[in-house]
Parts: sequence; C-alpha cells; structure tokens
Amino acid sequence: MFEQIIFYIFAGLLILSASMVITVRNPVMAALFLVLSFFSSAAIWLLLEAEFLAIALVLVYVGAVMVLFLFVIMMLDVNLAPLREGFARHLPFGLAVAVLMMIAMGLVVNSSYFRSEGMAAQVSFGPGYSNTTELGQVLYTDYLYPFEIAGAILLVAIIAAISLTTRKPRSTKTQQPGLQVQVRKKDRLRIIKMDAEKQ
Repeated sequence: MFEQIIFYIFAGLLILSASMVITVRNPVMAALFLVLSFFSSAAIWLLLEAEFLAIALVLVYVGAVMVLFLFVIMMLDVNLAPLREGFARHLPFGLAVAVLMMIAMGLVVNSSYFRSEGMAAQVSFGPGYSNTTELGQVLYTDYLYPFEIAGAILLVAIIAAISLTTRKPRSTKTQQPGLQVQVRKKDRLRIIKMDAEKQ
C-alpha cells in the first residue's frame, strides 16, 4: 500500500512536470521541469527495483545532457517573439497530431499485451540480487546483434558530426612559434633617414 502511494505521487509529479515542459514559456524553466521529469522517472524505476536504470538516467541525462541543454539555452540569446508568431496558425495541426497520438497510445495500452492477466506478477528478489548483472546478461546474449547495430549507428553518427564540422576550411589564424623565433630585426623594422624640417 505504501509503495502504491509513492508510485502515485511520483507518477502525478511526472505528468505535471512533463506537461509544464511543453507549456511553460521560458526555455530555462522548461529544461528545469525536464530535469524534474527525469528524477520522477528514476524514482518510479527504483520502485520497480531497476536501480541501475534509475541511476543511469540521473547520471547521464540529468548530470550531462541537461547541463549541456541549460548551457546552450543560457548562452544563446534566443528571440522568442518570432517563434511565437505562428503559434495560432499552427494550433489546429498541433491539436490534430496530439489527438492522433492520444488515440495511438490508447490503442497500445488497451491491447491484450498490457492487460493484467497477460503480465506476470512482480517478484521480489533478495538482497544479493543484482539487476545490473541480469541486464548485462540479457543485453549481451539475447540482444547482442541489436546492441552492436546501435553501436555501429552511433559510430556513423559521430563520424558524420565530425566531418560536418571540419568540411569547411579553417578561417582561424594560429601562431607558429618556430617562425616567430627566426624573425630578424631587419625583417620587421625599417629605419628611414630623412632630413629634419624647420618650421
């Protein structure tokens, strides 16, 4: 009973913070509400005894990705006025997409796969149980090929990002200390002798 109360508290907090992410006007506040959503999801995963996934979510997304998002948002001077100009014009299309997404999620959740009679009851494990070990065994045995394919796709994405940033010639000027040391006085300084003029 106590676990259900905690679950409903964090689930309500997750729904509230996720809705605030898409409705709040300030992008910094939206990023902070997204951090709250990640923490709520991590708490729900802790209730499901998935400690590794919960701590990975907090460390990777909250500790790295969201810090990067906040840094980019705060450093860029985003002019929100042009972004809000077409809001009323695109509102019907956005509402139609939202309704279609709600229908799709309702069909998925109400399918036989998610019904209680088709799902196994949650089993409580002892203190020596390690879900990290179980996750590693499943990941590197049953899902080895999808894991390797995902790694290859990420490698291609990294190479593409590097090639996109270096495809243009560099316009920055760098110093060459070896050439600077070899410079002589006559290469940089020219003394001109001229007659003095009387005023």
